[in-house]
This record gives sequence, structure tokens and C-alpha cells, in this order.
Amino acid sequence: MAKASHSLSETDRRIAAAMLASPRASWRTVGRVLGISERTVVRRAAPLFHDKTLRATAVRNPVWFPDLIPLTLRIRCRPNQISAIAATLARRPDTIWVDILGGGDEICTILFLDGPDARNSLLLRDLPATPAVQSWTSHILLRVFPAAFDWSGGLLTEAELAGLRPELPAPAARSALQPIDQALIATLVEDGRASYTDLARRADTTALTARRRLEALVGDQVIRLATEVDLARLGIRTEALLWITVAPGGLEETGRQLSRHPQVRFASATTGSANLLVAVAAADLNALYHFLNDTIGALPHVTTLEVTPILSGVKRTGLVRPGSL
Repeated sequence: MAKASHSLSETDRRIAAAMLASPRASWRTVGRVLGISERTVVRRAAPLFHDKTLRATAVRNPVWFPDLIPLTLRIRCRPNQISAIAATLARRPDTIWVDILGGGDEICTILFLDGPDARNSLLLRDLPATPAVQSWTSHILLRVFPAAFDWSGGLLTEAELAGLRPELPAPAARSALQPIDQALIATLVEDGRASYTDLARRADTTALTARRRLEALVGDQVIRLATEVDLARLGIRTEALLWITVAPGGLEETGRQLSRHPQVRFASATTGSANLLVAVAAADLNALYHFLNDTIGALPHVTTLEVTPILSGVKRTGLVRPGSL
């Protein structure tokens, strides 16, 4: 389990929220949007990245990588082995999220598996051969709703969020990835705020070309830039996964509507008995209750709902959380 952490100052929380919403925003842009000096942003933000309070990365969009299988697993484990199983999953390079849920006997993990052979090895060999694993269910992520990608934990106004959104070129007709893109993506996964000079060096190209290709990769949603932070540092102490069953004709509308809510970090249509998976982050249990009653309760297409509290986030957006293993 991750160690308890102290909250950041109000200014630090707002800077962190800006990094969540726009991971490559310049210090000047962050200062302008938040109404503080660029010097203050640098002085406050640099230590947060240095000590890994904030970590920038990138996540591939499986739509652009047809060999990837985006799979969610709900794994029931022996409670005395759950931390070890979560740690083993987190060490896999193909896991994106690993959360310990509920009463401490269940894990939810999202994996980007490299084709059917990797999927079959996991489901038909690795999991059955693990004595501590009691049972599991698997769900394919059919569509991730992107509106939640500029999530800020509810710490920024809509006007501030709009000021942070990068002005990307209008998307052209979809084209194949270029040879340098894989090198750019690999570098961004390691450091989502890598300079254009570093990107150019890793991809053996110019800084101008690296910038243009990065803008195309983000604009075409080939990758999603992300910033990882322990949400307790932002004063957010209640997280849960919602497994929602929606009438098929209302799936797109419901998914998009929820993905725009300030408490929703992630929303995806899935296979399985529930067809919508939503990750919620709230200040406390009372805020979660009101989200369930006021927001979920008002949606016309929802038929059933299962709420699983998150006890510990071990890995998020492909990054193992410090102190969680």
C-alpha cells in the first residue's frame, strides 16, 4: 500500500491541476491562465517534477495500433496475497492501470496486450497457474471517451481549462504513422514533457519536425499525454470504479456525458455484463454519494450500477506509483 502523503499548498495544487489538464503546457501559459508569474510556476513546478510528485508520460490509443488488445481484468485474489499479485501486475510493461479494490480481495487492471498470443498466454496460462488468483473476468475496452482527458480534479474553472488547451492544427485525413513516430512515442512515454531537442535527438530528426509530428500525434489522438500524481496530494481522498449497465441505444450519449463531468477521470465502453466503466475521483465519501445520486441518478439510460471503491492505486497511466511496491 502507498504511504500517506501530505496535501500540497493551494498554489501547488492548481499548478498540478494545470499539468493534469495539459501535460505539455508551457510555464508561461500556466502562469497566464492561473494568474501568477511564470517565475512562480517554475519555482513551484520544477521541484514537483524533480521529486516525482508529478510525472509526465504518454499512452497509446489502441485505435491506431490494431495489434493491441485493450483488456480490463477484475481479478479475485486471496487477501493475504493481493499486494504481491498487484505488484507483479504493475511490473508488467503492458499494464496501464493496477488498482486494489473493494474489501481488499479484488484487483482491477487495464492492459494493452500485444495481440492474441499475449492475451491467450495471460488468460489461459499465467492466471490459471497463479495459486493466489481465485477467479477473474475480462472485458475489452471498446471505446474510450476522450472528454475526460483534460481532467483537473475540479480545481480549475472551465475558462482556465479552455486557456490551457493547446491550439493544434485542424486534423487532416487520417494517414499512416511515419517512421519517426515510434521513436517519438517511446520518448514521450518515458517523459511526456521531453523537450523538442530531446525528441529530435531520439528520433534522429530536427526539432521543428519533432514538434510538427508531436502535434499531429496528439491532434489525431494517436497518443494521449498524461500527468500522474497521487490524488491525495490534491485533497481528493475517495476514488471508485463504476460498472454501469446502459441501454445499448444510450451508450454513446451516456459515456460522453459522464466523461465531461469534473469528477470523472476515465470513461470507456466495455464488453461484459456492464457496458460502461467509469473512474470517479471525489473529495470525500459525501461527494461520491452526491455524484451517484445526483449525476448517475439523473441519467435516463442507466439500468444498473455497481460501485467498487479503490483502496490503493498501484499503477496509473503506465507508471508505478512511488512507494506502492
